[in-house]
Amino acid sequence: MRFRSAAITVVVFAVAMAYLESAVVVYLQRALAITPDQLFPLRGPDVAGNLVAIEVGREFATLVMLAGIGCLAGRTWLGRLAWVAVAFGVWDIFYYVWLWVFIGWPGSPVAWDVLFLIPVPWVGPVWAPATVSAALVGFGFAAARSIESGAALRAGVREVGLAGAGGLLVVMSFVVDAPRIMAGGLPGWFPWPLFAAGMALAACGALLTLRRGALENTAA
Repeated sequence: MRFRSAAITVVVFAVAMAYLESAVVVYLQRALAITPDQLFPLRGPDVAGNLVAIEVGREFATLVMLAGIGCLAGRTWLGRLAWVAVAFGVWDIFYYVWLWVFIGWPGSPVAWDVLFLIPVPWVGPVWAPATVSAALVGFGFAAARSIESGAALRAGVREVGLAGAGGLLVVMSFVVDAPRIMAGGLPGWFPWPLFAAGMALAACGALLTLRRGALENTAA
């Protein structure tokens, strides 16, 4: 029952946060007369400056709120991390869902987007962050359910190393074009092999953690 109530609370919160985030983006586009098909609206000198600083602050505040609900839902550090992953993944997926409902964007999974501005611009096609978020939701739910069922879920050095290395590669795939974006250019080719390698390593680390917990639970 606790898992179910925590799952409902986290998911509803994340969907509502996504609605709020999408609405802010729509208002920003309307205020700046930006059409949905224009890429990277903050790159121009007339729009940048204080507005970029505000956007960075808004992104940071969003991450704090998502981390907060995840930490409240979990009881151990790994459980909190699992719920943070679920909250972030649901929020990110529904951010694009609400944008599509509001303005019909993205029209395709291959549409490019500015994902984050912290500490440099993260860019990539929509399918890439959606893939990351789907994995976060899946593994997060699996880990949280395992913990709530009483399994002694633990991440060893090997699992943490795999997840960390995979996450680093994924981040690198998103920020590799940061210098070009900061110079006012547009992104080039998305390094999907780097992204795929990172996702594979991170997934391997998560699966090994879940497997270890299942084996220890069975032995107990």
